[in-house]
Amino acid sequence: MEIKLDDLTGPEIAQLLDEHLQNMAKHSPPESRHALNLDGLRKPEITFWSVWENGHLVGCGALKELDYKHGEIKSMRTSSSHLRKGVAKKVLQHIIAEAKNRNYRRLSLETGSMTAFEPARRLYASFGFQYCKPFSDYIEDPNSVFMTMEL
Repeated sequence: MEIKLDDLTGPEIAQLLDEHLQNMAKHSPPESRHALNLDGLRKPEITFWSVWENGHLVGCGALKELDYKHGEIKSMRTSSSHLRKGVAKKVLQHIIAEAKNRNYRRLSLETGSMTAFEPARRLYASFGFQYCKPFSDYIEDPNSVFMTMEL
């Protein structure tokens, strides 16, 4: 697997992010969806990576700088045809390493509280993320869980 800095212009990434947004719409009510579209991910405070294997896009992930010591994981997604192959683990390792390189002290994320998001929550917990209160501009929401880790 190769992780590449991505400029969000390729049709493959547009399709994967569309799949991501459709999945969020299927599992989360509108007021609880925090996934970003292409334009939302093209902000200067967000760094976006795509993951490729044998010329095929297999996943993606992003890191948003909340402030100079705190980052947020955004847009973690594995292509539905590559689930349970270690893609998410590889992306998460990459994002954590980048956060450490930036000297962040904390890395946080928001994900869904529903059953469909259980694999993601287990993955984050396996890396040492712990449940926390809402951070940044998030508010308490029964459809969201918040996790964080000290770096």
